[in-house]
Amino acid sequence: MEYTPRLLEQYRKEVVPALMKKHGYTSHMEVPQLVKITMNQGVGEGITDKKLVDTAREELSLISGQHAVITKAKTDVSNFKLRKGMPIGVRVTLRRTRMYEFLDRLVAIALPRVKDFQGISDKGFDGRGNYNMGIEEQIVFPEISLDNVKKIKGLSISFITTAKTDQEAHDLLKLLGVPFKNMNA
Repeated sequence: MEYTPRLLEQYRKEVVPALMKKHGYTSHMEVPQLVKITMNQGVGEGITDKKLVDTAREELSLISGQHAVITKAKTDVSNFKLRKGMPIGVRVTLRRTRMYEFLDRLVAIALPRVKDFQGISDKGFDGRGNYNMGIEEQIVFPEISLDNVKKIKGLSISFITTAKTDQEAHDLLKLLGVPFKNMNA
C-alpha cells in the first residue's frame, strides 16, 4: 500500500466536497487545488560572508526536507557592492507529497510556536488565487537546532493554487487547516 499524506487524504475526502457545495462546482476537476509551495530566504549579508548562504541553504533544506538551491544576483548594484552572479539567497519548491507534509508541519507545529500567535493575515493574497506569507524567525521549525543557529533570519512562503479568485484560494487553504486571523470570511 502506497503512503498518502494526511492532508492529501483530507483534501480528497473533505475539502473537495465542501468546496463543490460552497462554490457550486459541477465537476471535481473544477475544484481548486494546491499546486506547489515555494520558500525563499534572502541572505543579503552573503555578499561579505559566503558561509551565511551555505548555512541558510542547510537550514532551508532541513525545514523543507528537500535540497535548497542558492539564488544568485541577476544584475550589478553598486550601492550594495553587489555583482552579477554573487549568491544572495536560497529557495526551494515543494510539490506533491513533500508539499502536503510541509503544510501539515507548518500548520500543526511551526505556526503555534510563533510568539503571540493569533493566526496569519488574510491580506497576503495576490488577486490570482495565490497566497504569500512571511515567517520572521526560522527557529519556529522543530528541525532547526537552536545550538547551531548563528543568525536568526526570516523566510517567505508562497502557496500556489489553481484557484481563479482569492476567495476560492482562501476557502481551500482554510479547509486545509491554515489558521487565518479573520475567521468570519
